Amino acid sequence: MAEQFDVVVVGGGPGGYAAALYAAGAGLSVALVEKDKVGGTCLHRGCIPAKEFLETASVFRTVAGAREFGVQAEQPAVDFSVSQQRKQRVVNQLWKGLQGLLKRRRVTMVVGTGELVANRRVRVSDGTELVGRHVVLATGSAPRTLPGFDVDGRLVLTSDEMLSLDRLPGSAAVIGGGAIGCEFASLLSDLGVRVTILEALPKLLPGCDSDVVDVVAKSFDKRGIDVRLGVKVTGHTPIEGGGTAVAFGEGEQLKVEMVVVSVGRRPLSEGLLGDGTAVELDERGFVRVDEYGRTGEPGVFAIGDVVATPQLAHVGFAEAIVAVKAMLGQEPVPVDYMRVPWCIYTYPEVAFAGLSEQAAREAGFDVVAKKDAFAGNGRALILGEPEGLVKVIAERGPGGSAGRILGVHMVGPWVTEQLGQAYLAVNWEATPDEVANYIQPHPTLSEVFGETVLALTGRGLHL
Repeated sequence: MAEQFDVVVVGGGPGGYAAALYAAGAGLSVALVEKDKVGGTCLHRGCIPAKEFLETASVFRTVAGAREFGVQAEQPAVDFSVSQQRKQRVVNQLWKGLQGLLKRRRVTMVVGTGELVANRRVRVSDGTELVGRHVVLATGSAPRTLPGFDVDGRLVLTSDEMLSLDRLPGSAAVIGGGAIGCEFASLLSDLGVRVTILEALPKLLPGCDSDVVDVVAKSFDKRGIDVRLGVKVTGHTPIEGGGTAVAFGEGEQLKVEMVVVSVGRRPLSEGLLGDGTAVELDERGFVRVDEYGRTGEPGVFAIGDVVATPQLAHVGFAEAIVAVKAMLGQEPVPVDYMRVPWCIYTYPEVAFAGLSEQAAREAGFDVVAKKDAFAGNGRALILGEPEGLVKVIAERGPGGSAGRILGVHMVGPWVTEQLGQAYLAVNWEATPDEVANYIQPHPTLSEVFGETVLALTGRGLHL
């Protein structure tokens, strides 16, 4: 006999475990099907491991530049095997905490892969069959690969293998100049690896405001990261004795010890749907859903990377809450994907919410924009990190004044931790006049946002 639950969740990544926890917190009986460890890509092969290594790079930069602050320190060296061990301790602590939380919420854990069939039944690979009044599909994603670049974990790696390294190469080609590719390039370069980025598009960080991208590009150039834009890779040829030669562009070659393929992620929907279900996949393999995560099958929802929305852990959290509230009949507010917060942990960091200036103009808005640099900020100078800026884009109001804020884009020191107030301003459709009333503590990095907003009112202090 199949076990009965109020909610059966297939996939234990950020979206899946958030749905399980939120539903259990609402008093529903929940089963969670996961083939591996709960936490998914984000915890084990993505966000957390990557940021741990980026923090290693930050510590290395700090020690290397200590003499500027009068601190006498020897030139640092990196033992990446120790960094790997520390990363695993962090991951394990979070994983065990998550397991304990699911247990305390009385979520039933089932180990295996799940297949959805008719009547909201989930067949698990261990032979278990579950039936839910509601089912949530949250199977996540996996790194995309490229023809001619078979992943072997030695010469050619994706993010999965990259985050399991215990030693660093002398040189690396990063294929892809998006957020993940730029994070890896920044990390490797800071730790002494000679890095080349190969990007098919004409700019780094697609979707980011051009002023922000310019700051990152200049920083990369200054640090010796070779960026090749508008080039297509066609394959690679291993070199006897070690390394490989990457073919790209018009007959060009690049010899490196390692290739990191970072060209996006694909949904893990293969084998997810069995007979008798009305759930549909689109041409790319994503599950089709409406604004509440509902599929074509009554009572079945899909969230996270398996649907065609921004592949961000916090988006999965938000979609999980929307889906569970919809199950409960609570009329949730759908996620506004144009205004979600984005954080990119390169050096310098990038963070934004809302439309870039170019996107706002292309959407038909008449806009007014202001930007302020961290170079004039006291805290940034104290930190020794003056690179970067804050840019605020607002809709032009009557008489040319700045109306509602459409987007805030930041690049510089710790901007991923400064985005909160900007995200609220964008999502509450606040105006510069309203936001400028709030006091920014001094001296802080967040003063740059406050100064930029104040300038949009027409009466800035320093702009």
